[in-house]
Amino acid sequence: MRERRWRPDFEVDVDAVLAPLRRGRGDPCFQYDGGIWLTATTSEGSATLRVTRAGGEVVGTAWGAGADVVLDGLPTLLGAADDDSGFVAHHDAVARARRNLPALRLGATGRVWDVLVPAVLEQKVTGYEARRSWRELCRWFGEPAPGPAPAGMRVPPTAESVLSIVDWNWHKAGVDLARRRALRAAATVASHVERAATLGGAEGRRLLRTVPGIGVWTAAEVAQRAWGDPDAVSFGDFHVPAVVGHALIGRELDDAGMHEVLAPYAPHRHRAVRYLEAAGHTRPRYGPRYPIRDYRAI
Repeated sequence: MRERRWRPDFEVDVDAVLAPLRRGRGDPCFQYDGGIWLTATTSEGSATLRVTRAGGEVVGTAWGAGADVVLDGLPTLLGAADDDSGFVAHHDAVARARRNLPALRLGATGRVWDVLVPAVLEQKVTGYEARRSWRELCRWFGEPAPGPAPAGMRVPPTAESVLSIVDWNWHKAGVDLARRRALRAAATVASHVERAATLGGAEGRRLLRTVPGIGVWTAAEVAQRAWGDPDAVSFGDFHVPAVVGHALIGRELDDAGMHEVLAPYAPHRHRAVRYLEAAGHTRPRYGPRYPIRDYRAI
């Protein structure tokens, strides 16, 4: 076990900053119990991290071969490297969210692979389907979480584990051919794409998009979490344009419309979207939910 106590010189909402890393209530790599438990793969091996508050300090406790790596990255994980200088709220909804959420920052895991796998699983399927596949792949191919983690917690599958998965197990996990091809392509160059977190920004996103099956949406979802990219908008998302449109101008938008409305926020377009999401703005519901497909039955 390793422990680190860190006193940030800024206000930080630990729950809000880490919330984008949680893939559903049953995420085997992210759990609450009065603190937040996360698991990770690192260059040194697997790790479990528990984050709590103690007065004005953040306390990180870690287990596993990668414990020192995740503790070294604790401040960055909680937004210490985030710089919102130059950000201007051009709409009342964004201004209100910023006033009400002064401790919201963009955190960064510093690791691509762990956030890339669930991002690929979320391509063109419902959140329910993606979360189910993520849980099953972690349970079957991820290691048990090091240390005294809550029951059932797992470490994300490594690139080597993903390459070992046979077609039948992909099928049982409900992962269609396009997404498994993308994951296998990413796994073959996993060490190379980790460089994207070092490059950051548009250059990091371009590196991710050199992997077959990784497009603009997936690269943005990874960039938001791996290096806290403030300008990485999830173009191509089923919900985000509607959330942005209704919050900012009172009507539905497509990607082109969202691009135009968010243009004044560059290079902080994702930050503006994150404020809206954290403030509770959602896509209006006018009809039945998108149908859930079960690839296991095909």
